[in-house]
Amino acid sequence: MANPTLKAVLLSPQRPLGERPLLVVGPSLGTSSILWSATASLLGNDYDVVAWDLPGHGVSPAATEPFDVAALADSVVDLVDSIAPGEAFHYAGVSLGGATGLQLGIKHGERLKSLSVQCSGAKIGTPEGWLERAETVRKLGTPVVLQGSAERWFAPGFMDRDPDLSSRLLHSLRDADRFSYAYCCEALAAYDVRAELGSITVPTQAVAGAADTVVPPSFAEEIVAGITAGGGTANAVTLEGVAHLAPAEAPAHVAELLRNLISWSESRGAGK
Repeated sequence: MANPTLKAVLLSPQRPLGERPLLVVGPSLGTSSILWSATASLLGNDYDVVAWDLPGHGVSPAATEPFDVAALADSVVDLVDSIAPGEAFHYAGVSLGGATGLQLGIKHGERLKSLSVQCSGAKIGTPEGWLERAETVRKLGTPVVLQGSAERWFAPGFMDRDPDLSSRLLHSLRDADRFSYAYCCEALAAYDVRAELGSITVPTQAVAGAADTVVPPSFAEEIVAGITAGGGTANAVTLEGVAHLAPAEAPAHVAELLRNLISWSESRGAGK
């Protein structure tokens, strides 16, 4: 099982990397760097914000073989090394991107300065549910899950308030490679790091949406409990009026949370 190839999108202004803290942001299944565009616009003057796309999503090439979430974490480190060799970085990810963040904390903790796990969990859904979705999308394509994803992704009223962003996010799902999407589902089917949370030592925040039916706030509390039980530092935050895509639904609040976490960890020299 080879590590998948990931491509990056710079979301902060074009300038030499290294003068500002590096923030790497990861996507939810079916989305792309578009998910982070609004939040990144609020952070880009102070941080170098680099997004990565899942295999077969956005700018990343389609996967040619199965992979697991740990391999995604390895690929994120490879991607960072291709643009800032050996540099420690802050990380924030949503759903599958958040699961990748937990794997980064478990496998590559020495590279992280801080970790923000958003709308995610140490285990998400059931293996049976993910394998069923993988089979369906592999046969019928990603448009078959558009309606269900729209219902899960956004809190009531968001699509009316921001039709442009919600449409762009749903288009990223429609345009995703069906086979790569299926591989992502199969990776989530095998994903369960609940027993390994205690090994995460990097400062961590777990952000939940109060209206998230996929990973409700109890999942964020579970992450925090597992990390603190091992002696790590973590806290949970629940955002009202938010479902499954916090950076798109509440960019100002997410940007504030990230700014506070990054400032706190930078002031303590975390990850160095």
